[in-house]
Amino acid sequence: MLFGLFSRARTAVSESLAARGQHRATAASVVVAGLLLAGGVMPAEAAGTYSAPLRTAVKSLPVAGENNTGYDRDRQFGDWNDANRDCQNTRAEVLQNESKVKTSFTTAKRCTVKGGRWVTTWDGKTHTSATTVQIDHTVPVHEAWGSGARYWTKAKRVAFYNDLGDHRTLSAQTSKLNSTKQARGPEAWMPPKHRCAYIGEWVAVKHRWGLKVDSAEKAALTQIAGSCPNVTLTVSKA
Repeated sequence: MLFGLFSRARTAVSESLAARGQHRATAASVVVAGLLLAGGVMPAEAAGTYSAPLRTAVKSLPVAGENNTGYDRDRQFGDWNDANRDCQNTRAEVLQNESKVKTSFTTAKRCTVKGGRWVTTWDGKTHTSATTVQIDHTVPVHEAWGSGARYWTKAKRVAFYNDLGDHRTLSAQTSKLNSTKQARGPEAWMPPKHRCAYIGEWVAVKHRWGLKVDSAEKAALTQIAGSCPNVTLTVSKA
């Protein structure tokens, strides 16, 4: 008799657990179905990655006031470094990566890039001398500081400054045009060409480095992204 009672109790517990699991699965299905019916898109955020359509990626950026007090670029972010110790710093690496032809160097040591062929995305101009282009931080260093980098370690700020892990962080651009951008965000400055690509790069870098946006920046991103192809952005978290 005891065995029979124990068997019936175990069966009851198993059925209860199964019902509970089925209820949870059904509830989750209802949530997903509700999102789909409402036209919502759930961003995919697996270990170390973020992926979502452009407009969803813009919407999911957290908003906070920008605080730039105490900013000191040299002290807090450093300069171009040479992570792999091949005598070519980050600037030289970007110039080589983006040149349409094999680059030349100022000396036989092959440390400083002299020439190549670069087509700058902001204006479509072609450059053959490295002296006519600057390496731009898509999200300016000053902007990054005020959007969350002030709370990072010095090592993480140096890594951001020299980020070669995602081509959207750094790019070669016409020197004069880059100087007009300064440290301004999309709410105050946009390139003359390829604006949708620029917005996608900006949003990708913000997600890659976990940076926030201020309200004016969020409004500008939302407006511009609304008229751009809703391409999927995928980034590896830094």
